Amino acid sequence: MMEKTATLVGPLSRRPRPWRAKVIRDASSAGAILMDCAQRALDLALVTSALVLLSPLMAVRGLLARITAGRVFDRESVVGMDRVPFERLRFAGDYAGRWLGGLINIARGELSWDGPRALDEEEASNVPPYAWVRFNVRPGLVSSHKLRKRLGLCNEAELEHDSEFFYTQTLRGTLGVMARALPNALLGGRSTGVAQPHLNICGVEIVNTTMNEALDFIIERAGDRIATQICFANPDCLNIAYKNRAYAQILSDADRVLPDGIGIHLACRLKGVEMVENVNGTDLFPRLCERLERTGLSLYLLGARPGLAERAATAMRDRFPNLKISGCRQGYFTADEEPQVIDEINRSNADILLVGTGAPSQDIWIARHRAELTPAVCIGVGGLFDFYSGRIPRAPQWIRELGLEWGWRLAMEPRRMWQRYLIGNPKFLYRVWREVRGSASK
Repeated sequence: MMEKTATLVGPLSRRPRPWRAKVIRDASSAGAILMDCAQRALDLALVTSALVLLSPLMAVRGLLARITAGRVFDRESVVGMDRVPFERLRFAGDYAGRWLGGLINIARGELSWDGPRALDEEEASNVPPYAWVRFNVRPGLVSSHKLRKRLGLCNEAELEHDSEFFYTQTLRGTLGVMARALPNALLGGRSTGVAQPHLNICGVEIVNTTMNEALDFIIERAGDRIATQICFANPDCLNIAYKNRAYAQILSDADRVLPDGIGIHLACRLKGVEMVENVNGTDLFPRLCERLERTGLSLYLLGARPGLAERAATAMRDRFPNLKISGCRQGYFTADEEPQVIDEINRSNADILLVGTGAPSQDIWIARHRAELTPAVCIGVGGLFDFYSGRIPRAPQWIRELGLEWGWRLAMEPRRMWQRYLIGNPKFLYRVWREVRGSASK
């Protein structure tokens, strides 16, 4: 009796076609070559113009370096495209304009305007195989990773951004990064090198941490069933807390207050400290859902207009199919309905509760009912569900890298947001300035 042979289905059942793989490989190689040629042409065109326009400035900067440091350039041995080593040039001396030496590297073809950071030989040797694609492009005078990091927007590892750059690089993107570099540098400023574990701003203690560490804290507390309240602090929250002492006390009593927004970054600059990362709820939410999918812990979403929490839940389930969302409810309910709302949340057996009814009401509500709520971790998340339901689009990445997400929010909802941003933000920075001035005079 002949043995029955299993029938393969899908791609494995198709007749091998070596020529197809060859065509795909050749097309990919040809596309990469064309992209590199186009990028190099753009680099040459722009650097030629820059060298002509900035030649007087470069001559003065070179003379200054020679007089003060005894040499024109500082030379750093780094690894470039295809792992070819070269000397990166910077004008010597600790004065403005050191970066102008890199224009010579661009003219030589060793650097591009936009690309991954040039690594030294030790760093390059430690790059894992999955990130080797970063060596398929020239290092950049400026990198989007650096732009994000300068404003505390960098929540991923540098190698992840390098790989992202390789697969998404475009000429338009290069021009965009160049256009954002100067305002980003002015807004971000130089790092102070001082990253304290806590930031005291307007009397509120904020944990100065990373996105990953904040997620670790949330998951650990939820898994160990430790009752925890987490709040986010942005300039609007701190303006409210300045006048509302009950809300200020809730922030003081919370297990963690996390830094949210460019306003906190600017406050840190005024105070001479460094904000490690912008740990805002909008960026934290999808990362939290990814962690919860892996751990099996569950969420309950409470807040926003009718239907929006459900739409946000659907969007997250589409991205993370095994994510457990135990329940959703809109945020408009009366005081008489509160016992029913709390009962619904508790019967869902959720591990983490997200409340999006706006500050300070969401944080006050959590604090008032913390003892009655069974989810281990309760977090006030503001307008989070508006974004992930699709009601309000999130600001594009380039706007965030300019520190202008607040302007996008103002444009989306001018009637609701004008006072918060046009009056509230300057008032907040003035209060921080007075706080710094008062500390300096003591």
